[in-house]
Amino acid sequence: MPICIPDSLPAVDVLRKENIFIMTSSRANTQEIRPLKLLFLNLMPKKIETENQFLRLLSNSSLQVDIQLLRIDQRESKNTPVEHLNSFYCDFDDIREQNFDGLIITGAPLGKVAFTDVVYWSKLVEIITWAKEHVTSTMFVCWAVQAALNVLYDLPKFTRSQKLSGVYQHQILQPNAILTRGFDDSFLAPHSRYADFPIEKIKNYTDLSILADSDISGPYLMATADKRMAFVTGHPEYDSFTLANEYFRDLKAGIQPAIPENYFPHNNPDLTPKATWRSHAYLLFSNWLNYYVYQLTPFDLTTRNLTIDD
Repeated sequence: MPICIPDSLPAVDVLRKENIFIMTSSRANTQEIRPLKLLFLNLMPKKIETENQFLRLLSNSSLQVDIQLLRIDQRESKNTPVEHLNSFYCDFDDIREQNFDGLIITGAPLGKVAFTDVVYWSKLVEIITWAKEHVTSTMFVCWAVQAALNVLYDLPKFTRSQKLSGVYQHQILQPNAILTRGFDDSFLAPHSRYADFPIEKIKNYTDLSILADSDISGPYLMATADKRMAFVTGHPEYDSFTLANEYFRDLKAGIQPAIPENYFPHNNPDLTPKATWRSHAYLLFSNWLNYYVYQLTPFDLTTRNLTIDD
């Protein structure tokens, strides 16, 4: 079954050209099936690009998923037309009384910004806290992981002196973990962040299981034992050119960024990069939807009677 998105969302045309099976709202309404309700809090500046990336990964599942886009506030975006936001995004007040099967909170380019200086920090804290009672399973991605660790475990912000940018080798730490079911023993994943996740802090001050890590980038996949929360410190949703676009953007701005590691062929930015992490990314989101959302969530979301294994 496909993801269900509004008929006129730009992702419809993009994903159809890639032969990805999607279902528009008008068609979904004719089917007698209870789709998963997934809330998507998009904190990235280029909303449409990020929508396409995540919706592409969410489409690779046998489950029908109804996507609701959420924005953090009403501030005007520099990178996304206001008409797009007003047409496809809801505000938190619109859905705060509802329950959802899943929630994804994306990263944000705030690696060097103190939490208290983030203009929407109080609203994000409210949403993360709200999700504990209103969402079956939440996935935090990149900067959102750092934010969630602070809100949920009171961990301070850890910042790297140099930006971590590139595609890194990771290894599975728990071979029988269902979130990484089907993964190779080692796999590649992209990172682009100043956020740091010291492994000793995760082990000593949280109850999270570290499911996969990297010798260079540190913990990559973490989760709670009850499957209610999953943490992804990298950017598996990135497409082939995202790191390149970031690199050339920073170069043009005079930042003098380091060339993303293990990304451009022969470390040459003049050569075209290729995605080497796509299969694991699809599998990660498919596993999350299946094992952390579908098999955990109740049929009637108003009951909140979750199926949590001992």
